[in-house]
Amino acid sequence: MNRQLILLKRPNGTPAASDIEYRESAIPEPGEGEVLVRNLYFSMDPAIRGWMDDAPNYRPAIPLGTPVHSVTLGRVVASRAEGYKEGDLVSGITAWEDYSISSPEAGLGVMPSDLGIPLSQFLGVLGPTGLTAYFGLLDVGQPDPGETVLVSAAAGSVGSIVGQIAKIQGCRAVGIAGSDEKCRWITEELGFDAAINYKTSASLVEDIQKACPAGVDVYFENVGGEILDAALMCLNVAARIPFCGAISGYNSQVPVPGPYNFWQLVVKRARIEGFLIPDYAERFGEGIAQLAQWMSEGRIHHAEHVVDGFENTLDTFLKLFDGSRHGKLVVRIAED
Repeated sequence: MNRQLILLKRPNGTPAASDIEYRESAIPEPGEGEVLVRNLYFSMDPAIRGWMDDAPNYRPAIPLGTPVHSVTLGRVVASRAEGYKEGDLVSGITAWEDYSISSPEAGLGVMPSDLGIPLSQFLGVLGPTGLTAYFGLLDVGQPDPGETVLVSAAAGSVGSIVGQIAKIQGCRAVGIAGSDEKCRWITEELGFDAAINYKTSASLVEDIQKACPAGVDVYFENVGGEILDAALMCLNVAARIPFCGAISGYNSQVPVPGPYNFWQLVVKRARIEGFLIPDYAERFGEGIAQLAQWMSEGRIHHAEHVVDGFENTLDTFLKLFDGSRHGKLVVRIAED
């Protein structure tokens, strides 16, 4: 049987167990041009929360009564699509279920099988997480050596890699995180030059100015809200803001106010630009190769939080919003 987690209703704020129902169904058969994938890992990403809502987004809302969508990693068990064969390791957006039907048109990609790394890393540093950091910082942020890069959610899966790439590029890297432990991790183990605990900060603007005495040239935004407002007050002329996400407002039940300091974009002639990783699909090989090289050289370190068990999927997903995760969060539902 095919275990599935079905979206029953649109969440009101933080998703609850009553929003999602466990079901079992028959394992589907692939049609012409399709493949059947046995999912091994679910990637836990804040974007899933947006897909649960019936609101404008870069992907259609998850239809009620269907499995929750997610980036997954799995093995092809049956193929009727050219370019895919049984046993191929594949990744793409499928769903919270054991077996999924996918296709080339749905963006299912074949992963390299000779890198000698844990498979979960194809969802992390060598997958959407690392590629988001790579293209977001280098293509959108365009940092130059000697510049200051400020990163929100800096102990998260994306932010932690952004700061390390900034250091590789010869920049000063400053991270904003939610605990003293996370601040120590990004400075002592990842090499960030400074860190700010936003939960204990009396004035984020003052703390950013102290940690970034030459001002902020690139602000990699993952959070939104008051942290974005504070960062806007510390920009240099011609600063760039790669807008990756705004997790602070994803579960809000009322319209999120602000940012109030957006006028600083005019004052500092700064640029804020949103981006999506699928836009760089033709360059994924470039990004994966470079990230793998930096890892082999010991220049990029990462943390994974792997939770075992299909039954733990929803509880693990909620860790994205309560601050209890450390690094990339994935659920392993089956052994390879």
